[in-house]
Amino acid sequence: MSNHKILLDHGSGGLATRQLIEEVFLKHLDNPVLSRMEDSAVLELPPGRLAFTTDSFVIAPLFFPGGNIGSLSVHGTVNDLSMQGARPMFLSLGLILEEGLDMDVLNQVARSIAMAADQSNVLIVAADTKVVGRGQADKIFINTSGIGVLPQGLNLGIHRACPGDKVIVSGFLGDHGASILLARSELPLDASIESDSASLWSLVSEVLENVRPDSIRLFRDPTRGGLATVLNEIADASKVRIEIVEELIPIRPQVKEFCDLLGLDPLYLANEGKFVMLAEESEAEHVLQILRANPLGKDASIIGQVTDIASFRGEGVILKTSIGGSRIVSMLSGEPLPRIC
Repeated sequence: MSNHKILLDHGSGGLATRQLIEEVFLKHLDNPVLSRMEDSAVLELPPGRLAFTTDSFVIAPLFFPGGNIGSLSVHGTVNDLSMQGARPMFLSLGLILEEGLDMDVLNQVARSIAMAADQSNVLIVAADTKVVGRGQADKIFINTSGIGVLPQGLNLGIHRACPGDKVIVSGFLGDHGASILLARSELPLDASIESDSASLWSLVSEVLENVRPDSIRLFRDPTRGGLATVLNEIADASKVRIEIVEELIPIRPQVKEFCDLLGLDPLYLANEGKFVMLAEESEAEHVLQILRANPLGKDASIIGQVTDIASFRGEGVILKTSIGGSRIVSMLSGEPLPRIC
């Protein structure tokens, strides 16, 4: 491709579009389904119920410690399927490109998409690009949709929490939100914080394969709104009260320090490679052993439990503080960290 910038002509549907597809996207994403370049993919699916999801990614900056918009777009959609207990199989990919985007940047993003899809064992089977004029987008926006297959008999959902269930997180929280804010800021800080962006299916599948399925109530990935918002959603849907213990919540010291400096609460920071799960009390320690045996879950922790039926709306999540008190943890209000995914 002779030009090193994205031009409006690349979105025309003509020769330049064909060159963009062949020299960038098929170069990195080629597979027997996508290379047919049909208007839709024809897929062979195993028996079972289907999970289907879609997500859009507009993160700034495009590149950050621990990942970029390309790998994030794959991880985010794979994880949405995984949280339902569905084995991720197929993804679609849609890109909105701004005129003037450097072709080297696009190649880097495409390579990251290919690597993340390969590591997640999913196939990108449909793709589309559109080009808009300068100022009509911010370099790259990505939409991914995904299809996964659920095993028979699995029934997960945020309405299934029961008193006595243990609340488990798969590792350190707040890394992604802190890393994005640090990457886009000009603060003179020497903190080293990387995004936790990762595919969680291997971790989820190990739990499902080794624990009684009916003892697992749900998985949720605490992305926008963080742990606090996810727990409030669960408490509201199941009409229960959840109590968590501050000293048991795994948060890296540098993330704590970063939040203290900026007046942020790490319970509301986004995560892109962690999950929250609820498990029957009798299986919780077994689940923890399984998680900690996997590198993605080595820092997993039981942080609290479902205590009883909530008496009224708005008091669903209680934090037992390190100084012996307690406070209500409400759902996120406002948007302290825009464009974190």
